[in-house]
Amino acid sequence: MSELEQTIPELMADIGARAKAAAAELAFADPAAKRIALETAADAVLARRDEIIDANARDTAYGREKGLSDAMLDRLMLDGARIDAIVKGLRAVAGQKDPVGEVIAEWDMDSGLHIQRVRTPLGVIGVIYESRPNVTADAGALCLKSGNAVILRGGSESYHSAGVLVECLKDGLRAANLPEDAVQRVPTRDRAAVKELLTMTDTVDVIVPRGGKGLVGLVQKEARVPVFAHLEGICHIYIDAAADPEKALRVVLNAKTRRTGICGSAECLLIHRDVVDTVGQGVIKALLDAGVEVRADATLQGIAGTVAASDDDWGREFLDMIIAARVVDDIDAAIGHIRRYGSSHTEAIITEDDAAAARFFQRLDSAILMRNASTQFADGGEFGMGAEIGIATGKMHARGPVGAEQLTSFKYLVTGDGTTRA
Repeated sequence: MSELEQTIPELMADIGARAKAAAAELAFADPAAKRIALETAADAVLARRDEIIDANARDTAYGREKGLSDAMLDRLMLDGARIDAIVKGLRAVAGQKDPVGEVIAEWDMDSGLHIQRVRTPLGVIGVIYESRPNVTADAGALCLKSGNAVILRGGSESYHSAGVLVECLKDGLRAANLPEDAVQRVPTRDRAAVKELLTMTDTVDVIVPRGGKGLVGLVQKEARVPVFAHLEGICHIYIDAAADPEKALRVVLNAKTRRTGICGSAECLLIHRDVVDTVGQGVIKALLDAGVEVRADATLQGIAGTVAASDDDWGREFLDMIIAARVVDDIDAAIGHIRRYGSSHTEAIITEDDAAAARFFQRLDSAILMRNASTQFADGGEFGMGAEIGIATGKMHARGPVGAEQLTSFKYLVTGDGTTRA
């Protein structure tokens, strides 16, 4: 065992112990202090904008050397607009209602007991993510707001950007007199640290993986700590027989091309057979004109510019200017395709038929279902959560965008008056 490998367990144990101590204090922190911390962090991001951009340039150069795809480099890149979005997200989370201590339900029993169910922090959350440095700020802010300490382990390619953003969060914690160890970053690119984090059951309460199928699969396979699954975004759009042509064109183009490297990007287009020669033709041609590679089934290959889809293209997250396209006989065939190939992330139907929309919503069980709206809206900020720690595709505890409220559990407060049980 090398010297570095010998030090990783000690390093991670120390980080975990400090996080646990910080979480115990943060659990009852004044909501006003948490708001000050987040507002100050937002100010720090603005003040250190040039430093963040310089750090991100180093990360981008490193990513290119690693051979990252254009889509992954886009995820990694921070410019002025994206830094402004980080600031906006921090301020939005700061302004939200504090979830800790909220009374979810309360009732009285005939025994004389008064019972309340109230929100309480989860404790220490480990967040493992790839490429996108903005996750550093989003995850830190949401964990802080929900009274949790967080241990952040970003991808090796975002190392420098994430480091500056963590310092901004710590500026906020200091200003609010809250424990600095409430937000910590794993200070090494060594993957041994990730494996150690996954087994820290004494100090870490939940692991949140945010990345591709490889990362999530590794975490689910090796974690001994409970995991919030954030699987890949194999998002489908189904154009129904009753689709409005203009809405279909606008929604599909946005869902595929606005940002191809995010999990809400549409990866598969399903077209009702009755509208293949009308709405379908128009949408496919518009995608091709926009520079999208359309991998089509046999029916759609007659449209000039498409390429033949392979079996591997169904159920694939491209994260690029590529979309798979298939004709289906009816809405039930579309539902069947999504059930077989989807990742339970986000699906959309384009239709003016209320009954078709209701059937789509009722018979699919993805975390997010949409009607006449772009799948790019699958985002915590767009759901009014300020930011998100990810899109949970599992069914336990949290589903869909995970904001501050979803990062809490609950406890029961029971009050009696010398009450005894017969």
